[in-house]
Amino acid sequence: MVHLHSTHSVAVSCLDGINHDDVLPPITAYYVMRVGKLPLIPYFAPGDAALGEAVGKFAARHAAVLLANHGPVVSGSSLSAAVDAIEELEETARLYLLLHGKPTHYLSAAQVADLKRRFP
Repeated sequence: MVHLHSTHSVAVSCLDGINHDDVLPPITAYYVMRVGKLPLIPYFAPGDAALGEAVGKFAARHAAVLLANHGPVVSGSSLSAAVDAIEELEETARLYLLLHGKPTHYLSAAQVADLKRRFP
């Protein structure tokens, strides 16, 4: 498991009006393949035991979560896989901020389903 305070991911975690069930849209194939659905965990003070409990509730169903006003937590089959995934998450957060407010073509639901089928 990897946790960072990476600039772009933290910035996205502070935005008003984001989808708390899946924070970032499917911008790239590798984001879908390495991260998938990204839920937002409500804000907790650093070190709060309730933060660990909240992350634990999502950990079985998601490879990554975004902590509100804090940063990402990503797991993987190895440390290297988790690092690759958190790097992909950070770059997708950066793309999201660059594209925010501009007409953007995201991957379609069919394209996302195809990626999940090809790369489970």
